[in-house]
Amino acid sequence: MEQKKLNGHIALFVANIVFGLNTIVSRSLIPEFVSPYTLTFFRLCGGMILFWIASLFVKNESVPPKDILMFFFASIFSLGLNQLPFFVGLSMTSPIDASIVVTLLPILTMILAAIFIKEPITLMKSVGVLVGASGAILLIFSSKHLHTGQSNFWGNIIIFFAVASFAIYLTAFKSLIMRYSAITIMKWMFLFGTILCFPFCKNAFFETNFNALSIGTYWRIGFVVVLATFFTYTLIPIGQKVLRPTTFSMYNYLQPIVASLVAVFIGMDTFGIEKALSAVLVFSGVYIVTQSKSRAQIEAEKNAMFEEEKKIGKLRNE
Repeated sequence: MEQKKLNGHIALFVANIVFGLNTIVSRSLIPEFVSPYTLTFFRLCGGMILFWIASLFVKNESVPPKDILMFFFASIFSLGLNQLPFFVGLSMTSPIDASIVVTLLPILTMILAAIFIKEPITLMKSVGVLVGASGAILLIFSSKHLHTGQSNFWGNIIIFFAVASFAIYLTAFKSLIMRYSAITIMKWMFLFGTILCFPFCKNAFFETNFNALSIGTYWRIGFVVVLATFFTYTLIPIGQKVLRPTTFSMYNYLQPIVASLVAVFIGMDTFGIEKALSAVLVFSGVYIVTQSKSRAQIEAEKNAMFEEEKKIGKLRNE
């Protein structure tokens, strides 16, 4: 495996470990301590400030107005229609329902990648996605810590909407992401994401009694902003540049594994054969998808076969 792709896999592996921890931390904050609107604004505004500060210490990249406009649309799908709806939906439904809906990301991404960037839906890729999904769903149903709260139809629909929006971002904007560094990408996207969400979040944010929040609550908000936003969104473009969208989305299945292991560690759950099997299925699914052939590989094989047939034809004519 070439070094760039290895770095991409490592970046996504680390980012999704943090995202898995963030699911637990965020659910512990909303809606008991802060509203989903307040937490979303903290995340977007905090990320924006950190990325613009970071941009002062890296090489400045010139971004033409056309690409700035594209960053605006990318922020709609990756942040505006993803972050706020996800937190709102999570506050309305049970963690187990939310986790199941999120497992649809690789399936949606595989379908949209075929539409937007003509990536083939091969048998191996389909098998890998289904194997990974089966592992994630097995883990979800065997995890005691997720069986809290009540199912809510509209909460599940909102989370599905958020997942579908992120799948569109992964596939429709890949060429844009390829052209710029992570800091440049995210400083513009978080700027636009903050502007887009401000009208929806401002009332909840200004109505929050910040004096009543404990130090522990602020520490958890800090984790969401610094690690689960700034750190992870710096890593995401590294993987997005070099890996196919479906491969990228498969790492999403790591999140319930991380959440489950944390629950075991703090005594909220137990480790059994189901969790071990689910982990094997998830990692097997990721591996199978990475081994599936890309459009470029399939086209190269067709061209090689065509050239071979031409050579054979010439030899026969001679």
